[in-house]
Amino acid sequence: MGLFDRLFGKKKQEEEQVVNEEQLAADQQELNTDEPVSTVIEEKKHADQKVEQNEEPVVPKEGLSSAQPKDSEQVLPRPTAEPTLVNPSEETSENEEVSAEPVVTEPQIKPTFDEPVSPAAEPEPVAEEEDIVIDIDALADIFTQSREETEKKYEQSLSLTRKTFADGFNELFANFRTVDEEFFEELEETLIMSDVGVDLAMEITEELRKEAKLVNAKSTDDLRQLIIEKIVDKFDGEKLPSRLDIQPEGLTVFLFVGVNGVGKTTTIGKLAARYKNEGKRVLLAAADTFRAGAIDQLVEWGNRSGVEVVTKPAGSDPAAVVFDALAKAKADNYDILLVDTAGRLQNKDNLMKELEKIGKVIKREIPDAPHETILALDATTGQNAIQQAKEFSAVTPISGIALTKLDGSAKGGIVLSIVQSLKIPVKLIGLGEKLNDLQDFDEEFFVRGLFKELL
Repeated sequence: MGLFDRLFGKKKQEEEQVVNEEQLAADQQELNTDEPVSTVIEEKKHADQKVEQNEEPVVPKEGLSSAQPKDSEQVLPRPTAEPTLVNPSEETSENEEVSAEPVVTEPQIKPTFDEPVSPAAEPEPVAEEEDIVIDIDALADIFTQSREETEKKYEQSLSLTRKTFADGFNELFANFRTVDEEFFEELEETLIMSDVGVDLAMEITEELRKEAKLVNAKSTDDLRQLIIEKIVDKFDGEKLPSRLDIQPEGLTVFLFVGVNGVGKTTTIGKLAARYKNEGKRVLLAAADTFRAGAIDQLVEWGNRSGVEVVTKPAGSDPAAVVFDALAKAKADNYDILLVDTAGRLQNKDNLMKELEKIGKVIKREIPDAPHETILALDATTGQNAIQQAKEFSAVTPISGIALTKLDGSAKGGIVLSIVQSLKIPVKLIGLGEKLNDLQDFDEEFFVRGLFKELL
């Protein structure tokens, strides 16, 4: 089942499920009414009579009370739960050493020898500790509320992009009543203007030409849902991993790259605050030593998030900063190390050598690190962000995208282009200015927030 059917075909599935449940309940009731009740009553009555016949009354013998023992029986004293009393003067010999350490024992009651010893009182039953009951329904409600709040953030942040899509497609359908070649040319241009990318726009348009012939579509209304379905299923077809690779044990290292001004340092600071709130020990490394302002900015985010930052003076070797940060993280048992790097794309050769040297330092200490190399992209730059992604991919392997400033952008369609053309998953998405507005990317929330007004 494609992503489109999972999101927008859910209502029909629920209706079919209700019909099936009602039919099943009716069949079950019919089976219950066919069972003969009289047979069950007769079997129970027959069993009770059999038990009464086998029972024999117990008659006590004459002269002996059921409470009195026989002569041949020896009456033994009833054992008590009272611990044995030991006289220290009788049991401890002269050669034995008495430990000076106090021994905690249960309190004992010493009887007097003039009076008979009364039987020890039975200990009061200890109340059993109540089991901790986890309210699964309450936890589910909290989770559902959290999901609903996140989905609302997606809808609010995608409002400008959704308006761009809706305006473009509504204008297209208003101008064309029939499906012809001119309609497909205008559709391709509308998709390109929506920032889904030239390659993806051409591919979707060509597939729709074939689909229109197969279904014999005459009007544009016949293709409205099919267009959205094609876009959504293209987005879902790659099956790229969207979760960040957090190590279950040991140190996790994330390397962040991106040009200046895209929100890279802000993304690092917000991610550090999130992991700190989750109880993890987080360390930051200011390896963008090319700009003094970048170091100061990361230190400020470290102060806001309550995490330490490893720094060196501006102009220092970035690999030396990473080396010191790795040594501190391993010595002090940190869980996560987030590394900021320079983003000087105008000098690719130096940037490539710098990132290569940092990578060697990291792998020498932790062979399978960095576990993520995240490229920060500004959603407001549209197709320029796609070009940045291509250039950084040529410099270093990119494992994921952090798409920032989506709440102020009308160009959210670049997510479709990034996934389809570059085969790089979007893993983080910025939905606002607050600390908790940096969210893990959720493709279902994104697709629903983008297309819900078009269907």
